[in-house]
Amino acid sequence: MIYRKNYSQARCLEFGNAFDSYTLSGMSFVEVLDRHRWADVHADILSCTTSDVERALDVASRGNCSLDDLKALLSPAAAPFLEPMARLAWQRTLRRFGRTVQLFAPLYVSNECHNICTYCGFSVNNKIPRKILSDAEILKEAGILKKQGFDHVLIVSGESERKVGIPYFENAIRLLRPHFSNISMEVQPMDTDEYAQLRDCGVFAVLVYQETYNREDYRKHHTKGRKADFEYRVMTPDRLGQAGLHKIGLGALYGLEDWRVDSFFVGLHLEYLERTYWKSRYSVSFPRLRPHEGGLEPKVEMTDRDLAQTICAFRLFDNEVELSLSTREAPRFRDHAMRMGITTMSAGAKTNPGGYADAEEAQELSSLEQFRMSDERSSAMVTAMLREQGYEPVWKDWDSSYDMTAA
Repeated sequence: MIYRKNYSQARCLEFGNAFDSYTLSGMSFVEVLDRHRWADVHADILSCTTSDVERALDVASRGNCSLDDLKALLSPAAAPFLEPMARLAWQRTLRRFGRTVQLFAPLYVSNECHNICTYCGFSVNNKIPRKILSDAEILKEAGILKKQGFDHVLIVSGESERKVGIPYFENAIRLLRPHFSNISMEVQPMDTDEYAQLRDCGVFAVLVYQETYNREDYRKHHTKGRKADFEYRVMTPDRLGQAGLHKIGLGALYGLEDWRVDSFFVGLHLEYLERTYWKSRYSVSFPRLRPHEGGLEPKVEMTDRDLAQTICAFRLFDNEVELSLSTREAPRFRDHAMRMGITTMSAGAKTNPGGYADAEEAQELSSLEQFRMSDERSSAMVTAMLREQGYEPVWKDWDSSYDMTAA
């Protein structure tokens, strides 16, 4: 466990004198981002050749790839190489993580939101019932998840800092801490001091997805609310690193823009963070646009084969990063995802506040869902699938006693 927590320091040593490009210069990620024009990255990826892909695979067989290698592995030229990419990705995953898959469950505490986002069922312009869980309802959801075996819970909410802000989250964490060893969050971006408060309350990880790194398209999809501020959003992982969070989660929402280019920028962001905040661990998720209230259609289709290529590319780019896949994806795809590099999965998920209790009482409120799931199997069924394939489902891989920095 200590090795995993300190991983990024070793990754930085692998970069050689990488610190001088970002950390010592004091360059922010916005400045790093602005050095890479979207159109130029797109052209670079499309211009990659078979030789570029072969060279990237050769590098990957010996260690982590460079950002240029990542472009090659994401390119159309890499599509015929999916099978050798997957074999190598699986080998690297087994070497680092073994035959283990960490399981977690999202716990939606609210669908209140003050943003207008074209792709989200919680968007304030969607005429849906709004709900904020009470203490009793939070504890009821927790009890159901504990009975299913979960020890890692992800608190999720819409972005409404006035109604569901720091006081609400501190109370929710206080209620959940006796029941779960690992509490993560996916909520509205906050300031550094607020993240430090949540860390001190017992939050282990915070996930924040940029959705798309294309500034122009970002503005089209985020027209109202604090989330419309691109730079505040994209600098959130910096504030998490400054606050000393144990783990920081990244990702793009595939379907809003070109998946190859957004994937490159996720890789760029990951490399910057690992160099700058090397005491934190990192994860990358791969959500694709799913049906929701509002009904935005994907601008760019990402097929199953494209998603598989992207997951393999990230494993070859970074052998240590945790790769996560949600129940947005179909059972058939998730059943084979471990062989591409996935190490973390949600299971039996509900995407509406109070969803576990509603399902148990046979009164599911689908109108409160953030999006519709594709894999509706129970946690027991997902666990059985993993064991049938020779994998060990991991319910717990963190405890506060592992924190060597705690007073």
